[in-house]
Amino acid sequence: MKSCLGRCLYLCYALFLPSVALAQAPAPPPQLSTDTSTGQSHEAPVVYLGETLFVLHKKVGSFTPQQRARAIQRRLEQAASNPFSDAKEITAVETEHGTDIAIDGLALLTVTEEDARPLGRNRQELAQEYTGKLRNALRRAQDELSTEMLLTDVALAVAATAVFVAILLVLHKLFPKLYRRIEQWQDTHIKAIKIQRVEVFSARTLTQQVIAAARTLRFLLTIMILYVYLTTVLGLFPWTRHLATTLVQAVVTTLSTIAETFLSALPNLMAIIVIALVTRYIITLFRIMFNGIQRGAITFAGFHRDWANPTYKIVRFLIIAFAAMAIFPYIPGSQSEAFRGVSVFLGVLFSLGSAGAVSNAIAGIILTYMRPFQISDRVKIADTVGDVTEKTLLVTRIRTIKNVDITIPNSLVLGAHIINYSSTSLTAPPLILNTSVTLGYDAPWRTVHELLKKSALATRNILSDPEPFVLQTALNDFYVVYELNAYTGAPNKMAGTYSDLHQNIQDTFNEAGVEIMSPHYAQVRDGNKTTIPESYVSPTYQAPAFRVAPLDSLLGKPAPGGASPTSPTP
Repeated sequence: MKSCLGRCLYLCYALFLPSVALAQAPAPPPQLSTDTSTGQSHEAPVVYLGETLFVLHKKVGSFTPQQRARAIQRRLEQAASNPFSDAKEITAVETEHGTDIAIDGLALLTVTEEDARPLGRNRQELAQEYTGKLRNALRRAQDELSTEMLLTDVALAVAATAVFVAILLVLHKLFPKLYRRIEQWQDTHIKAIKIQRVEVFSARTLTQQVIAAARTLRFLLTIMILYVYLTTVLGLFPWTRHLATTLVQAVVTTLSTIAETFLSALPNLMAIIVIALVTRYIITLFRIMFNGIQRGAITFAGFHRDWANPTYKIVRFLIIAFAAMAIFPYIPGSQSEAFRGVSVFLGVLFSLGSAGAVSNAIAGIILTYMRPFQISDRVKIADTVGDVTEKTLLVTRIRTIKNVDITIPNSLVLGAHIINYSSTSLTAPPLILNTSVTLGYDAPWRTVHELLKKSALATRNILSDPEPFVLQTALNDFYVVYELNAYTGAPNKMAGTYSDLHQNIQDTFNEAGVEIMSPHYAQVRDGNKTTIPESYVSPTYQAPAFRVAPLDSLLGKPAPGGASPTSPTP
């Protein structure tokens, strides 16, 4: 009766408290020492009906402990093969070789001094202990193999099967309802994930992912329930109990391995967490400091405010790199050959593919602290003229006066000459715009100077103070080169300013009746009209007559009236 009650309690534990069932499962055999030279164990457990009775340590004659254990288990099975027989008599008889233990006269094993010595006991005590364990094992086997107990085991197996099927039916009805409920949560409890205005994951996608997670949960629950059911039913019958023990041992071993791995990695994990937290607080401290420098609340001699943000990024990168090197030894598997091989491979790829990026990054850092230009400055880098729109660690972006965005690697920027028109306009004196005009020697230079200055003062974005000035840069064969220099405070409007200046020069010179012979323009004035537009010329203007030299001048004879042979005739 007690056995039946115990089995019913076991079934309840197994079905409703799986953890308790696992805890009460037969203990796994003890860890046995092994001879590394032969690969054979020095010890062998005697297991009967899923229970380890005792462990053999020594050979007897030519029989190894494993052979002795198998022989004992076989004889026990033979002795208890008739479930309807009475309890067997177990006796221990002293002999000159040891203590013989027999069942109904059938020799079972011999306990020797070699068996007792590793345990620190004498042979007689050990034989008495083995006799008691064997007697209890046979009594339990007879109880379990009785008709009453077998019928009870069958009934419990049927009950366990019924409970298992009932649970599966409940899951079969419950989870479809859960799926439908999750479908109803779409756009209400489950909403789309957006980054600003970009939808990363739609509500429909998230709903399907949640349903997939619920299906996975259903599968895992089914597997767990099946496992509990199999271990429960197999553990009821003596012939299948070893299978249940194997299943339990597999799970227990896996869980213990995971637990041991986690516990062994816990100190390293704590070290990683500590390093990460310290790194975070250090970065936060530097961010606060550099933000104060950028706002002007904190000042250092020789350290410009615009250096704060790039310097913070560099410091943050160095701190993270140092923290990564400190964390690396604590990463599980970091000392393995596979991990090292992958690290070397990634390092080689990075070194081969990042040569240009590294050079650009170094050039970007140098440009940051050189401060050759700022955002929105009008610059000229090599042959590119435009406004700086973006400065990064790798590239500099410029928008030209034609609204064309040009990306220049920082290594090329550092290697080219840089002209900053905007920074010049902020200094005293401001930026100078210059243009050249070529005129013949017949035009009075003082008049030309006044006309050029007048044209400059009439142009937008040209400063009157300091006033424009003119330089005569060359006296060529047919013309003089006049260079007009004018100050401006709007370097970003250089193209429009130059256009207005050239227009004003044309208008001013035309109004004054001075022809612009630029750049290499020459005209024979013999009978030809002026090149000045008619709107600037007087209505009474007439083209000059042709000047014809007499034939005598070509022959070298004096002209009539004593005129010079080279003087033209009006």
